[in-house]
Amino acid sequence: MSIAVLFVCLFQSAEEIDQLTVDEDLNDIERAVYLLSFGQEVQRVSVISNLPSLVRQNPAETFRRVVPKVREVLNGAGAEIQLAAAASFLTILQDDIILIHTHTYSILKTVLLHLNHRDTVVSNAWLETLLSAIGALPKETIKQEVLNPLLYQSQLSHSLQARLASCRILGKIASKFDSHIVKKELLPLAHSLCQDVEFEVRASMCRQLENIARATGTELLPELVELAGDEESSVRLAAFDTIINLMEMIDSDDRLHVVVPLVMSVCDSSSQADEAVMASLSFQFGKLCSGLAGDQHRTRLLQKFKLFSVSGLQTEGNHTETSSESTLIRCNCCYNLPAMVVFADSAHFLSEVYPSFASLCCDPEVSVRRTACSPGNTLRCFVDVVFEVLDALMNHLEETLEAVLSRGENTSVDNKLLSALLLAEQTVGCSLRWRLHEKLLQRYSCLARLLPGDILHQSFSPRIFIILTTNKVLPVQKEAARTFCTFLRYNRKQEQRQEMMERLIQDLAQGRSYWNRLRFLDVCETATEIFSRKYFNKHFLIPALELVHDPVANVRYKLCQLLPRLRSSLRLPSDKQLLQQLDFCVQKLLCREKDKDVVATILFLNECVQFQKRQEKDLLDQKKEKEETLLLEMVRFSITHYCYIQIVQTVSLMFLCRQEQLERQQTEAKTNDKLNERKRESEQNLYLLSENSCFICSCDLWEQSRVLKRFVEGLGTVILVRPRVCYLTKNYTNISAPLIMMLKICMVLFPMFALVKSALKVCSYM
Repeated sequence: MSIAVLFVCLFQSAEEIDQLTVDEDLNDIERAVYLLSFGQEVQRVSVISNLPSLVRQNPAETFRRVVPKVREVLNGAGAEIQLAAAASFLTILQDDIILIHTHTYSILKTVLLHLNHRDTVVSNAWLETLLSAIGALPKETIKQEVLNPLLYQSQLSHSLQARLASCRILGKIASKFDSHIVKKELLPLAHSLCQDVEFEVRASMCRQLENIARATGTELLPELVELAGDEESSVRLAAFDTIINLMEMIDSDDRLHVVVPLVMSVCDSSSQADEAVMASLSFQFGKLCSGLAGDQHRTRLLQKFKLFSVSGLQTEGNHTETSSESTLIRCNCCYNLPAMVVFADSAHFLSEVYPSFASLCCDPEVSVRRTACSPGNTLRCFVDVVFEVLDALMNHLEETLEAVLSRGENTSVDNKLLSALLLAEQTVGCSLRWRLHEKLLQRYSCLARLLPGDILHQSFSPRIFIILTTNKVLPVQKEAARTFCTFLRYNRKQEQRQEMMERLIQDLAQGRSYWNRLRFLDVCETATEIFSRKYFNKHFLIPALELVHDPVANVRYKLCQLLPRLRSSLRLPSDKQLLQQLDFCVQKLLCREKDKDVVATILFLNECVQFQKRQEKDLLDQKKEKEETLLLEMVRFSITHYCYIQIVQTVSLMFLCRQEQLERQQTEAKTNDKLNERKRESEQNLYLLSENSCFICSCDLWEQSRVLKRFVEGLGTVILVRPRVCYLTKNYTNISAPLIMMLKICMVLFPMFALVKSALKVCSYM
């Protein structure tokens, strides 16, 4: 009932409903022909819009029966049907639905009939369809059906719309013919349109000269230079853009004596009045400079870039006038920064490019600063081209990454930066700069502190392991081993740790290649420095000792050299069984070894290196062991990786503050002993934690650190004690487990920090 009411409301009469009714027994082709012949306009539009589907189902019948009907309907049809037909034919051409050229020719005849429609929107739609059809037609058809009418409608007697269409068609068909035909048939027509009385035609034709020039060579350069001096700014811009796009075709002499003077003249003439021209020039500036070499014009071009980077920032008194065009110019300068770094080279970077970069980073407009500080794009461009810049960047990589990644606010920026880091390693790894590769891997070890374990495990650890197993440069291998061990140590998920260890043992210690087994011993040597003795003995020692049975003498020789280090990792009485296994390996080598170098090495080590029972406490090893335990406990207490970073930064600032005050005390002690004694007593009373005190930090840090506030929220009141120091007071019964864990980490990271030690001693939970 509701459907009937809806139809009555829509069409108002039963007669109209009958007119829209179609026999259900008709197939799709017959229904389309019927609706095109007798249907209303809305039905015809629907059929024409569905034409690509009909062509896919039955192309032969569609072009034999439906397309002729569409051609009949288009004669005198309104704009809606015209646009629907143009869109459908364009879809058919772009989707490569047509299988034979006769069907394309059928569409071409339809398009040419309606190309000069009086409605500009409809005419442009048919023009797009024609340009797509040109790519699918043979040369002879284009020459007969398109080129000949093109010569006629390009004359001044035709409308502006027809001449603009001729420019675009001319640029499209230029790529279909060889150089001889282009010079003979198309070049005279292009010259004629470049001299048209309407500046829109000149600008449109100027942008199509790039396609023609790629077929004819640089013969059009004088024409482009002339158009670059046109009275209309749009024509000048079109000429300038075309010249820049053809830079790779222009020889060095023409670049220096034609292109550069042209750029300077355009900059000088446009700098005062037309900011739109400057906006386009600033966007193309990097491409222009990348096509030039030598020092002759470098200074002038870099000076122009400096002017672009401060465009619109000229001040009158304290007022700075900016506009949308000037902001766009400065954004374009940010976009071109990588190209300008390459153009300036490392020798001129600090003096010529860095001031502009610094200015853009401090720009008053947010959009400019965001573009200037886009790390993914800039870093990726740097590492693709300039190894010197990458080398300099490595010196401060840890501080840079910490500043960016510790924010944790922009995931897309972080992802781009991480992708750029991986791309940097791959780029350097494919080059011959192994020292830079070694330096890069050394710096990447800081990622274990800055990135979550999941990202390291998924993206960086596999890449480092590939370097460890495939790279042939020994320093690079050893640095890859150190970085991999660092990632392993700071990974807080036990299952991921286990997976990484299994891969080390299966692919290296038990690998088929003796080269990989040697690499495992290198990893063991590094692991003794990074891991605690307990962790090393549990995971590395036994696989290393099993290599005593290795069939390759070089592997056994390497193991003999490593034995003193393996022995030093054992402590009695807890490691008595491991010591027995190690001694058994030594005795086996002494009894069964046949290689003279291995025998000489094991005899020398057995005589010179005597094992000493170490029962004394190794403070450094204890610190490592506590850190490894705390890293796993952080998972249980749900302390995030970012919070861990903030904890480290917080305690670091606290430690520096305390050190600064102690140094000040020592300086004052030299001037007055008595005054120093009083201050020492005062400071001792000030910093000695009472039974209710809990935590101490910088006031500035307290105001800035949201994480710290979240940790100690509800614990107590902040009491100001010194201009730079504050502490919290509360009964310890309300201290949360995460805060206790934070204090534990403070003690491990800074064992000499008496304040944290005191807090732990007072806390009853310890």
